[in-house]
This record gives sequence, C-alpha cells and structure tokens, in this order.
Amino acid sequence: MNMPPERSYHYNVMRRAIDLIDAGGEALPLDQLAREMGMSAAHFQRLFSAWVGVSPKRYQQYLTLGHAKTLLAQRFTTLAAADAAGLTGGGRLHDLFLRWEAMSPGEFARQGAGLVIHYGWFDSPFGETLAMGTDRGLCGLAFAEEFGRAVALADMQARWPRAAYREAPDKIAHWVSSAFAGRGEAALHMIGAPFQIKVWEALLQVPSGHVTTYSEIAQAIGNPRAVRAVGTAVGRNPVSFLIPCHRALRKSGALGGYHWGLPVKRAMLAWESARAE
Repeated sequence: MNMPPERSYHYNVMRRAIDLIDAGGEALPLDQLAREMGMSAAHFQRLFSAWVGVSPKRYQQYLTLGHAKTLLAQRFTTLAAADAAGLTGGGRLHDLFLRWEAMSPGEFARQGAGLVIHYGWFDSPFGETLAMGTDRGLCGLAFAEEFGRAVALADMQARWPRAAYREAPDKIAHWVSSAFAGRGEAALHMIGAPFQIKVWEALLQVPSGHVTTYSEIAQAIGNPRAVRAVGTAVGRNPVSFLIPCHRALRKSGALGGYHWGLPVKRAMLAWESARAE
C-alpha cells in the first residue's frame, strides 16, 4: 500500500525552496518565500511545520550549503573499527528495527541469476521512490524525482542484470512503509561485493541527524588509504536512505556527490536534522 501522496508534494515544494535559497543567497522572509511557492504564509508555515517539525525559517538554515560544515562540527560520528567489524546483522535505529543479510561473494558474482526481485513505486518524504526486494528483504531504494522513473528503473536493474524482475509492490510494501515511518521492522538483503558490504555496514552505524566522512569510513573498515574506493562504494549503495550514504561528507565539509541528485541529499540531511533537534 502506497503512502499518502502529499509527502511527494511536500518534497517538490521543498525542492523549489532549495532553488530559491540558492538563488537568493540568504534566508527569505516567510511572506516572500510563501508567495514564491504560490501559497499563503499561513499555509506554507503549517505545511513545513507539519512535515519537518520546524518553522520554514529554521528549515531554510538546514537547506543552506553551509549546513554540512555545521553538521561536521557538531554532529560528527566517529566509527570505531571494532563496532563496524562486529555487526551482528541487526540494529535498532530509533523505533525502526532493521535486520540485514548480505549475499555471499559467490551469489554476487552470479549477477542476480536465480533471484526474483519484486519492485514497485511508492511515495516518500523525498518524492517518488522505486523500491526493490527479494524474499529476504529490500535490496534497492532509488529516488526518481530528479531523473525520472525510466532512469531509476534502468539503473537499478543494471546492477543485477540476470535477475528476474516482477512488478509486485504488495510483496515489499510492509518493509517500505516501516522504512519511511521509522518504526516497526524492515529487512535488508544487501547485494554487493565484499568491500562494498563493509562500507555499507559502516554507514549503518551513523545515527540519523549525524554525519561522518569518507576517510572516517575507510578507517572504520580497516583500510585508511582506500578513501577513493570508499567514495565509490558509497555511491553504489543500492538501498538509499536506509543505508544512509547521504550522511557521508567530504572532510572539507563539502557534500560530495549523491547518486540520486544533490537536492535529495540536502533534503534528507535537513529533514533528519530537524527531527534530531
């Protein structure tokens, strides 16, 4: 069952706000921002306060390009190698219990041969989302708002070209619903090379509302010189948001890249910052 469509609408409003903030270079007054959105100030205030729990003025501060540096200074997470190496396959993220299972190297090498992957389109706080899953859990979450459905679907299917794909949203809807509601239980089926799996497991240690760096992840997995390879593995994360690659930043405080578009990454960091506060 898909989530309420107004959440995708909220993302699109927020996406336009990012463009306005970038063009203006400073926080816009509430009346002006609401007018640019084609809304009354009262409606705009209610929409944002209901969606992220803070005022539009405060939310604009989270959307600025400098917010990443603030996060690094105030909410940087150190990943201990022992913690990252000792994952047991389950963890509680606030009210969401997340179970995960990694595919063996041999299974990964078969490029999905023998796997049946169910997929469907869902609404999310960050626009339209493509979710994919096997019988063991979600193996893919992609965001289509910046590049469209066709690009997102082709991108995800190319990762496991020998799998059989079936459009069956009902098979995975319960996991998707739990993932975005932040409560209940969701299962992940990680499909990747052994090095990628290590990087993705390390990302799962970064709490919501906090960030880490690519170099910190490299340290955590016991390969401190592999910063570039870590960045590549972060970018190839197939389960966006749940495996929180958006929480990985450059050491300088720059956002770095994001596979589904930097506006989505900024929206995720802002959304989580508001909830953490």
